[in-house]
Amino acid sequence: MLLRLHASLAIAAFLLLAAAPRPASPQPNHREKTVWNYDGGILVETEGSLKEGPCFRINSKVTSGDFFQNLKRIDGASGTFFRRGNEVVTEFPERLNLSMVMYDFPCMDKIQQAGTRVFLNRAVMDTLRLRFYWKRGMDLRPATGVVAKRMQAELVSPYATQFTKELPEMYEWYFEFEVPSAHVPVTDSLVIMLRTTEGQIAARVAARM
Repeated sequence: MLLRLHASLAIAAFLLLAAAPRPASPQPNHREKTVWNYDGGILVETEGSLKEGPCFRINSKVTSGDFFQNLKRIDGASGTFFRRGNEVVTEFPERLNLSMVMYDFPCMDKIQQAGTRVFLNRAVMDTLRLRFYWKRGMDLRPATGVVAKRMQAELVSPYATQFTKELPEMYEWYFEFEVPSAHVPVTDSLVIMLRTTEGQIAARVAARM
């Protein structure tokens, strides 16, 4: 069952502990050079948690038409270059598409008694604020003009359907954003940060090339 979120949902105000992005596996070319292939875009995942609340996982993907097709990062003795065939790529396209899915995940560092676990329900999501930044070195600057294109929640059906009425509702939350990126160097990272209304960082991750 799909539940379309109201525009007034707090998280629409504009999500993500640091985690590494997941570009395609490095392919050794020879001992002086390493090649990373970005076909399909930039894949990023991280885990987050809320104090006295749920733990969760976020899977994200950054795409933009055919921009990432055949795009490679080459680390060699002379430095790092991004190439698409014979073309040297230095900047992102005009816009990037960011898709995200957020779902409940067991808290590895917490022992929770049965019946006390909190899930990512609407009340919890209402306390979250999503922010986007561009990161260059140690410098963070806000990513402006980000537009929410999709915000949906999908109810997750329990395995034991006979106990549906007794079990708490669980959701997977889907988001899509359009991120202006004209003239942004491909060496910059898109940082996705999720904060609570009290300012606590619930999750943070960087999509970097």
